[in-house]
Amino acid sequence: MRVRDILKERDLAISFEFFPPKSHQEEEALFENLERLKKWNPAFVSVTYGAGGSTHDKSLGIAYTMKEQGLNVVAHLTCVEATKEDLARTLDWLAERGIENILALRGDPPQGEKTFRPVPGGFQYAYQLVEFIKKGWDFCVGVAGYPEGHIENPDKEADLRYLKLKVDKGADFVVTQLFFDNRFFFDFLKRAKAIGIKVPIIPGIMPITNLKQVMRFTQLCGATIPRALLEWLEEGNTPEEVRRRGIEHAHLQCKELVERGIKALHFYTLNRSRATEEILTRLLGEPEV
Repeated sequence: MRVRDILKERDLAISFEFFPPKSHQEEEALFENLERLKKWNPAFVSVTYGAGGSTHDKSLGIAYTMKEQGLNVVAHLTCVEATKEDLARTLDWLAERGIENILALRGDPPQGEKTFRPVPGGFQYAYQLVEFIKKGWDFCVGVAGYPEGHIENPDKEADLRYLKLKVDKGADFVVTQLFFDNRFFFDFLKRAKAIGIKVPIIPGIMPITNLKQVMRFTQLCGATIPRALLEWLEEGNTPEEVRRRGIEHAHLQCKELVERGIKALHFYTLNRSRATEEILTRLLGEPEV
């Protein structure tokens, strides 16, 4: 089912992101965690590419397996190391297998490179990929949004205009990068509305369960951890206490978002289920099985 249609139907749409596992053991763990999260009746699950598009085949395989399990899948697609012909083959493959949703991204530069350079015959920007998909296929297309601005573009307004361009080229919904202060998200919504962006914008939530790990993520993507939150987390004397506080913060984030009318939440699971389960149980109670 198309994400844009699900978002219209549900009072609260929950979704989960996973990344391709590196080993058979990790793959088994991924699907065990996915099985635990199914009880929340996700609106969709998404599967990322590895850095530099390095897990293309694995990503598609995992996405198809999830589809075969009856889940609504959003397959990530990036411009990295891909010609138009490569992208067309991937899109045909997905369409033939009944996957209806794509998250269209430029993607990160290959490992060791700081600047994104398209291959000859490829795309430089995500809006070009959106346009390409919409002209040739009948997918529901999502794109990324950056409440704090893209790390490569310090001009927030210019970055927002670029998001508008992706929407103008046919994007059906937006999933945001992780953020830890809801003020960033609500300000982003306000500015997006002012510039004429009318498609649904889904907030991306990452529970903090390991402070060093999340600090590394924020450095890579340009998100910030508010000083007060960072100090509170650092006061946790044990890894267990840091995790407890991180989950409590994510729950409060989600609670405020829902109370203020947000109708979708997208969780960056890091292929684990426990933290997300705890947050959703606090937020919604135990689901009926």
